[in-house]
Amino acid sequence: MDKVTRRSFVTTVGAATVVPTAALLSTNAPAAGAPAKSTHAADPLKATYLFFNAEEVLFIEAACERLIPADESGPGALGAGVPNYLDKQLGGAWGAGERLYRSGPWQAGTPTQGYQLPFTPAGLFHASLRAIIRDLASHGEPFSEMAADAQDAYLKSLESGAHDLDGVPSAVFFDMLLGMTVEGFFSDPVYGGNRDMVGWRMIGFPGAYADYFEAVDKHGVKFEREPMSLAEDGLGHIHVRQDIPANL
Repeated sequence: MDKVTRRSFVTTVGAATVVPTAALLSTNAPAAGAPAKSTHAADPLKATYLFFNAEEVLFIEAACERLIPADESGPGALGAGVPNYLDKQLGGAWGAGERLYRSGPWQAGTPTQGYQLPFTPAGLFHASLRAIIRDLASHGEPFSEMAADAQDAYLKSLESGAHDLDGVPSAVFFDMLLGMTVEGFFSDPVYGGNRDMVGWRMIGFPGAYADYFEAVDKHGVKFEREPMSLAEDGLGHIHVRQDIPANL
């Protein structure tokens, strides 16, 4: 049986399902920062981060790119602006936990009881990244400079729950990181990720068109249309929206 790559998994699940890391990491995809062998892969634009600090950015960019790497089919997480998506969501109302119950008591729950920690999403990320950076510094090598196999091994150790990240179970942090990476790759670009709609183009999703009237009578014809973001006016013009809350 042929080895399943991360990209084929991501293509299959789209934005609807978060897949196990064991499958995502069983590939010889290039390490974070490695050049993509693709004419479609654009060099990532330099992002301006407001939530992550410089050390956190190095981990987040490398980890996201390791989860969805660039390859011959197109850009990976970094090229799609996924870290920018994380930065915007964690730095906004969702990251501040505005819709979370925050009054406790804080006790260990069962998997069926959902999120049971006292951290807001922003607090969870800052605490986890602080612990990860400290842990990696004690071993003498930051995540962004590790070889691909070593990066995979460390991410798997986080997923397995092998670390206590200053009060955050590493499996909880990893689950949120992986879920947000997939979200950022397939979300509407208005939220900061899916740059140039690379995720939508990969799976053939048309995006946020208001109607499909001209396609109603085209039976048996393959539907093809350039994807459109919520930020566009229908004529291809991009408008920055400030009134859309994060993580709808």
